Amino acid sequence: MVFSLLAVGTAAVAGYVLRSERSRTAASRSKADLGARLVSPADVPTDATVVDASARRLGEIPGARRALDRAVRNGARDEWEHITLERDGAWSVVDRIRESLPYYESETDSYNGVYVRYNDRIVVLDAIGWARLEEPLQ
Repeated sequence: MVFSLLAVGTAAVAGYVLRSERSRTAASRSKADLGARLVSPADVPTDATVVDASARRLGEIPGARRALDRAVRNGARDEWEHITLERDGAWSVVDRIRESLPYYESETDSYNGVYVRYNDRIVVLDAIGWARLEEPLQ
């Protein structure tokens, strides 16, 4: 009986250790909200670079085109149109927007983000409400 208890206890401890190791190495799920809104051409800062909506680098950012399309379709001037990404590493969208595109960081009352020419409109694209980490899904 003692040997049986010892074997069951050892198996339980081994299972706990393996599960702990797996959850530490598993990638965390995160969420990123990508937002876009229309601005007047007069509101584009003089030192901001405006990217064309057809730019390849813009197309490589998950959800960017959907956010732009939604902002234009809904005429989003008063509020941001959101696209929520829920997947492993979604928070990296923030880095990609800031590192691969000409990200404008305002020191005045202009919007932070990437200014995009979408046909005859200007849209500001930014990652908002990002990096809410969650426990790994198993």
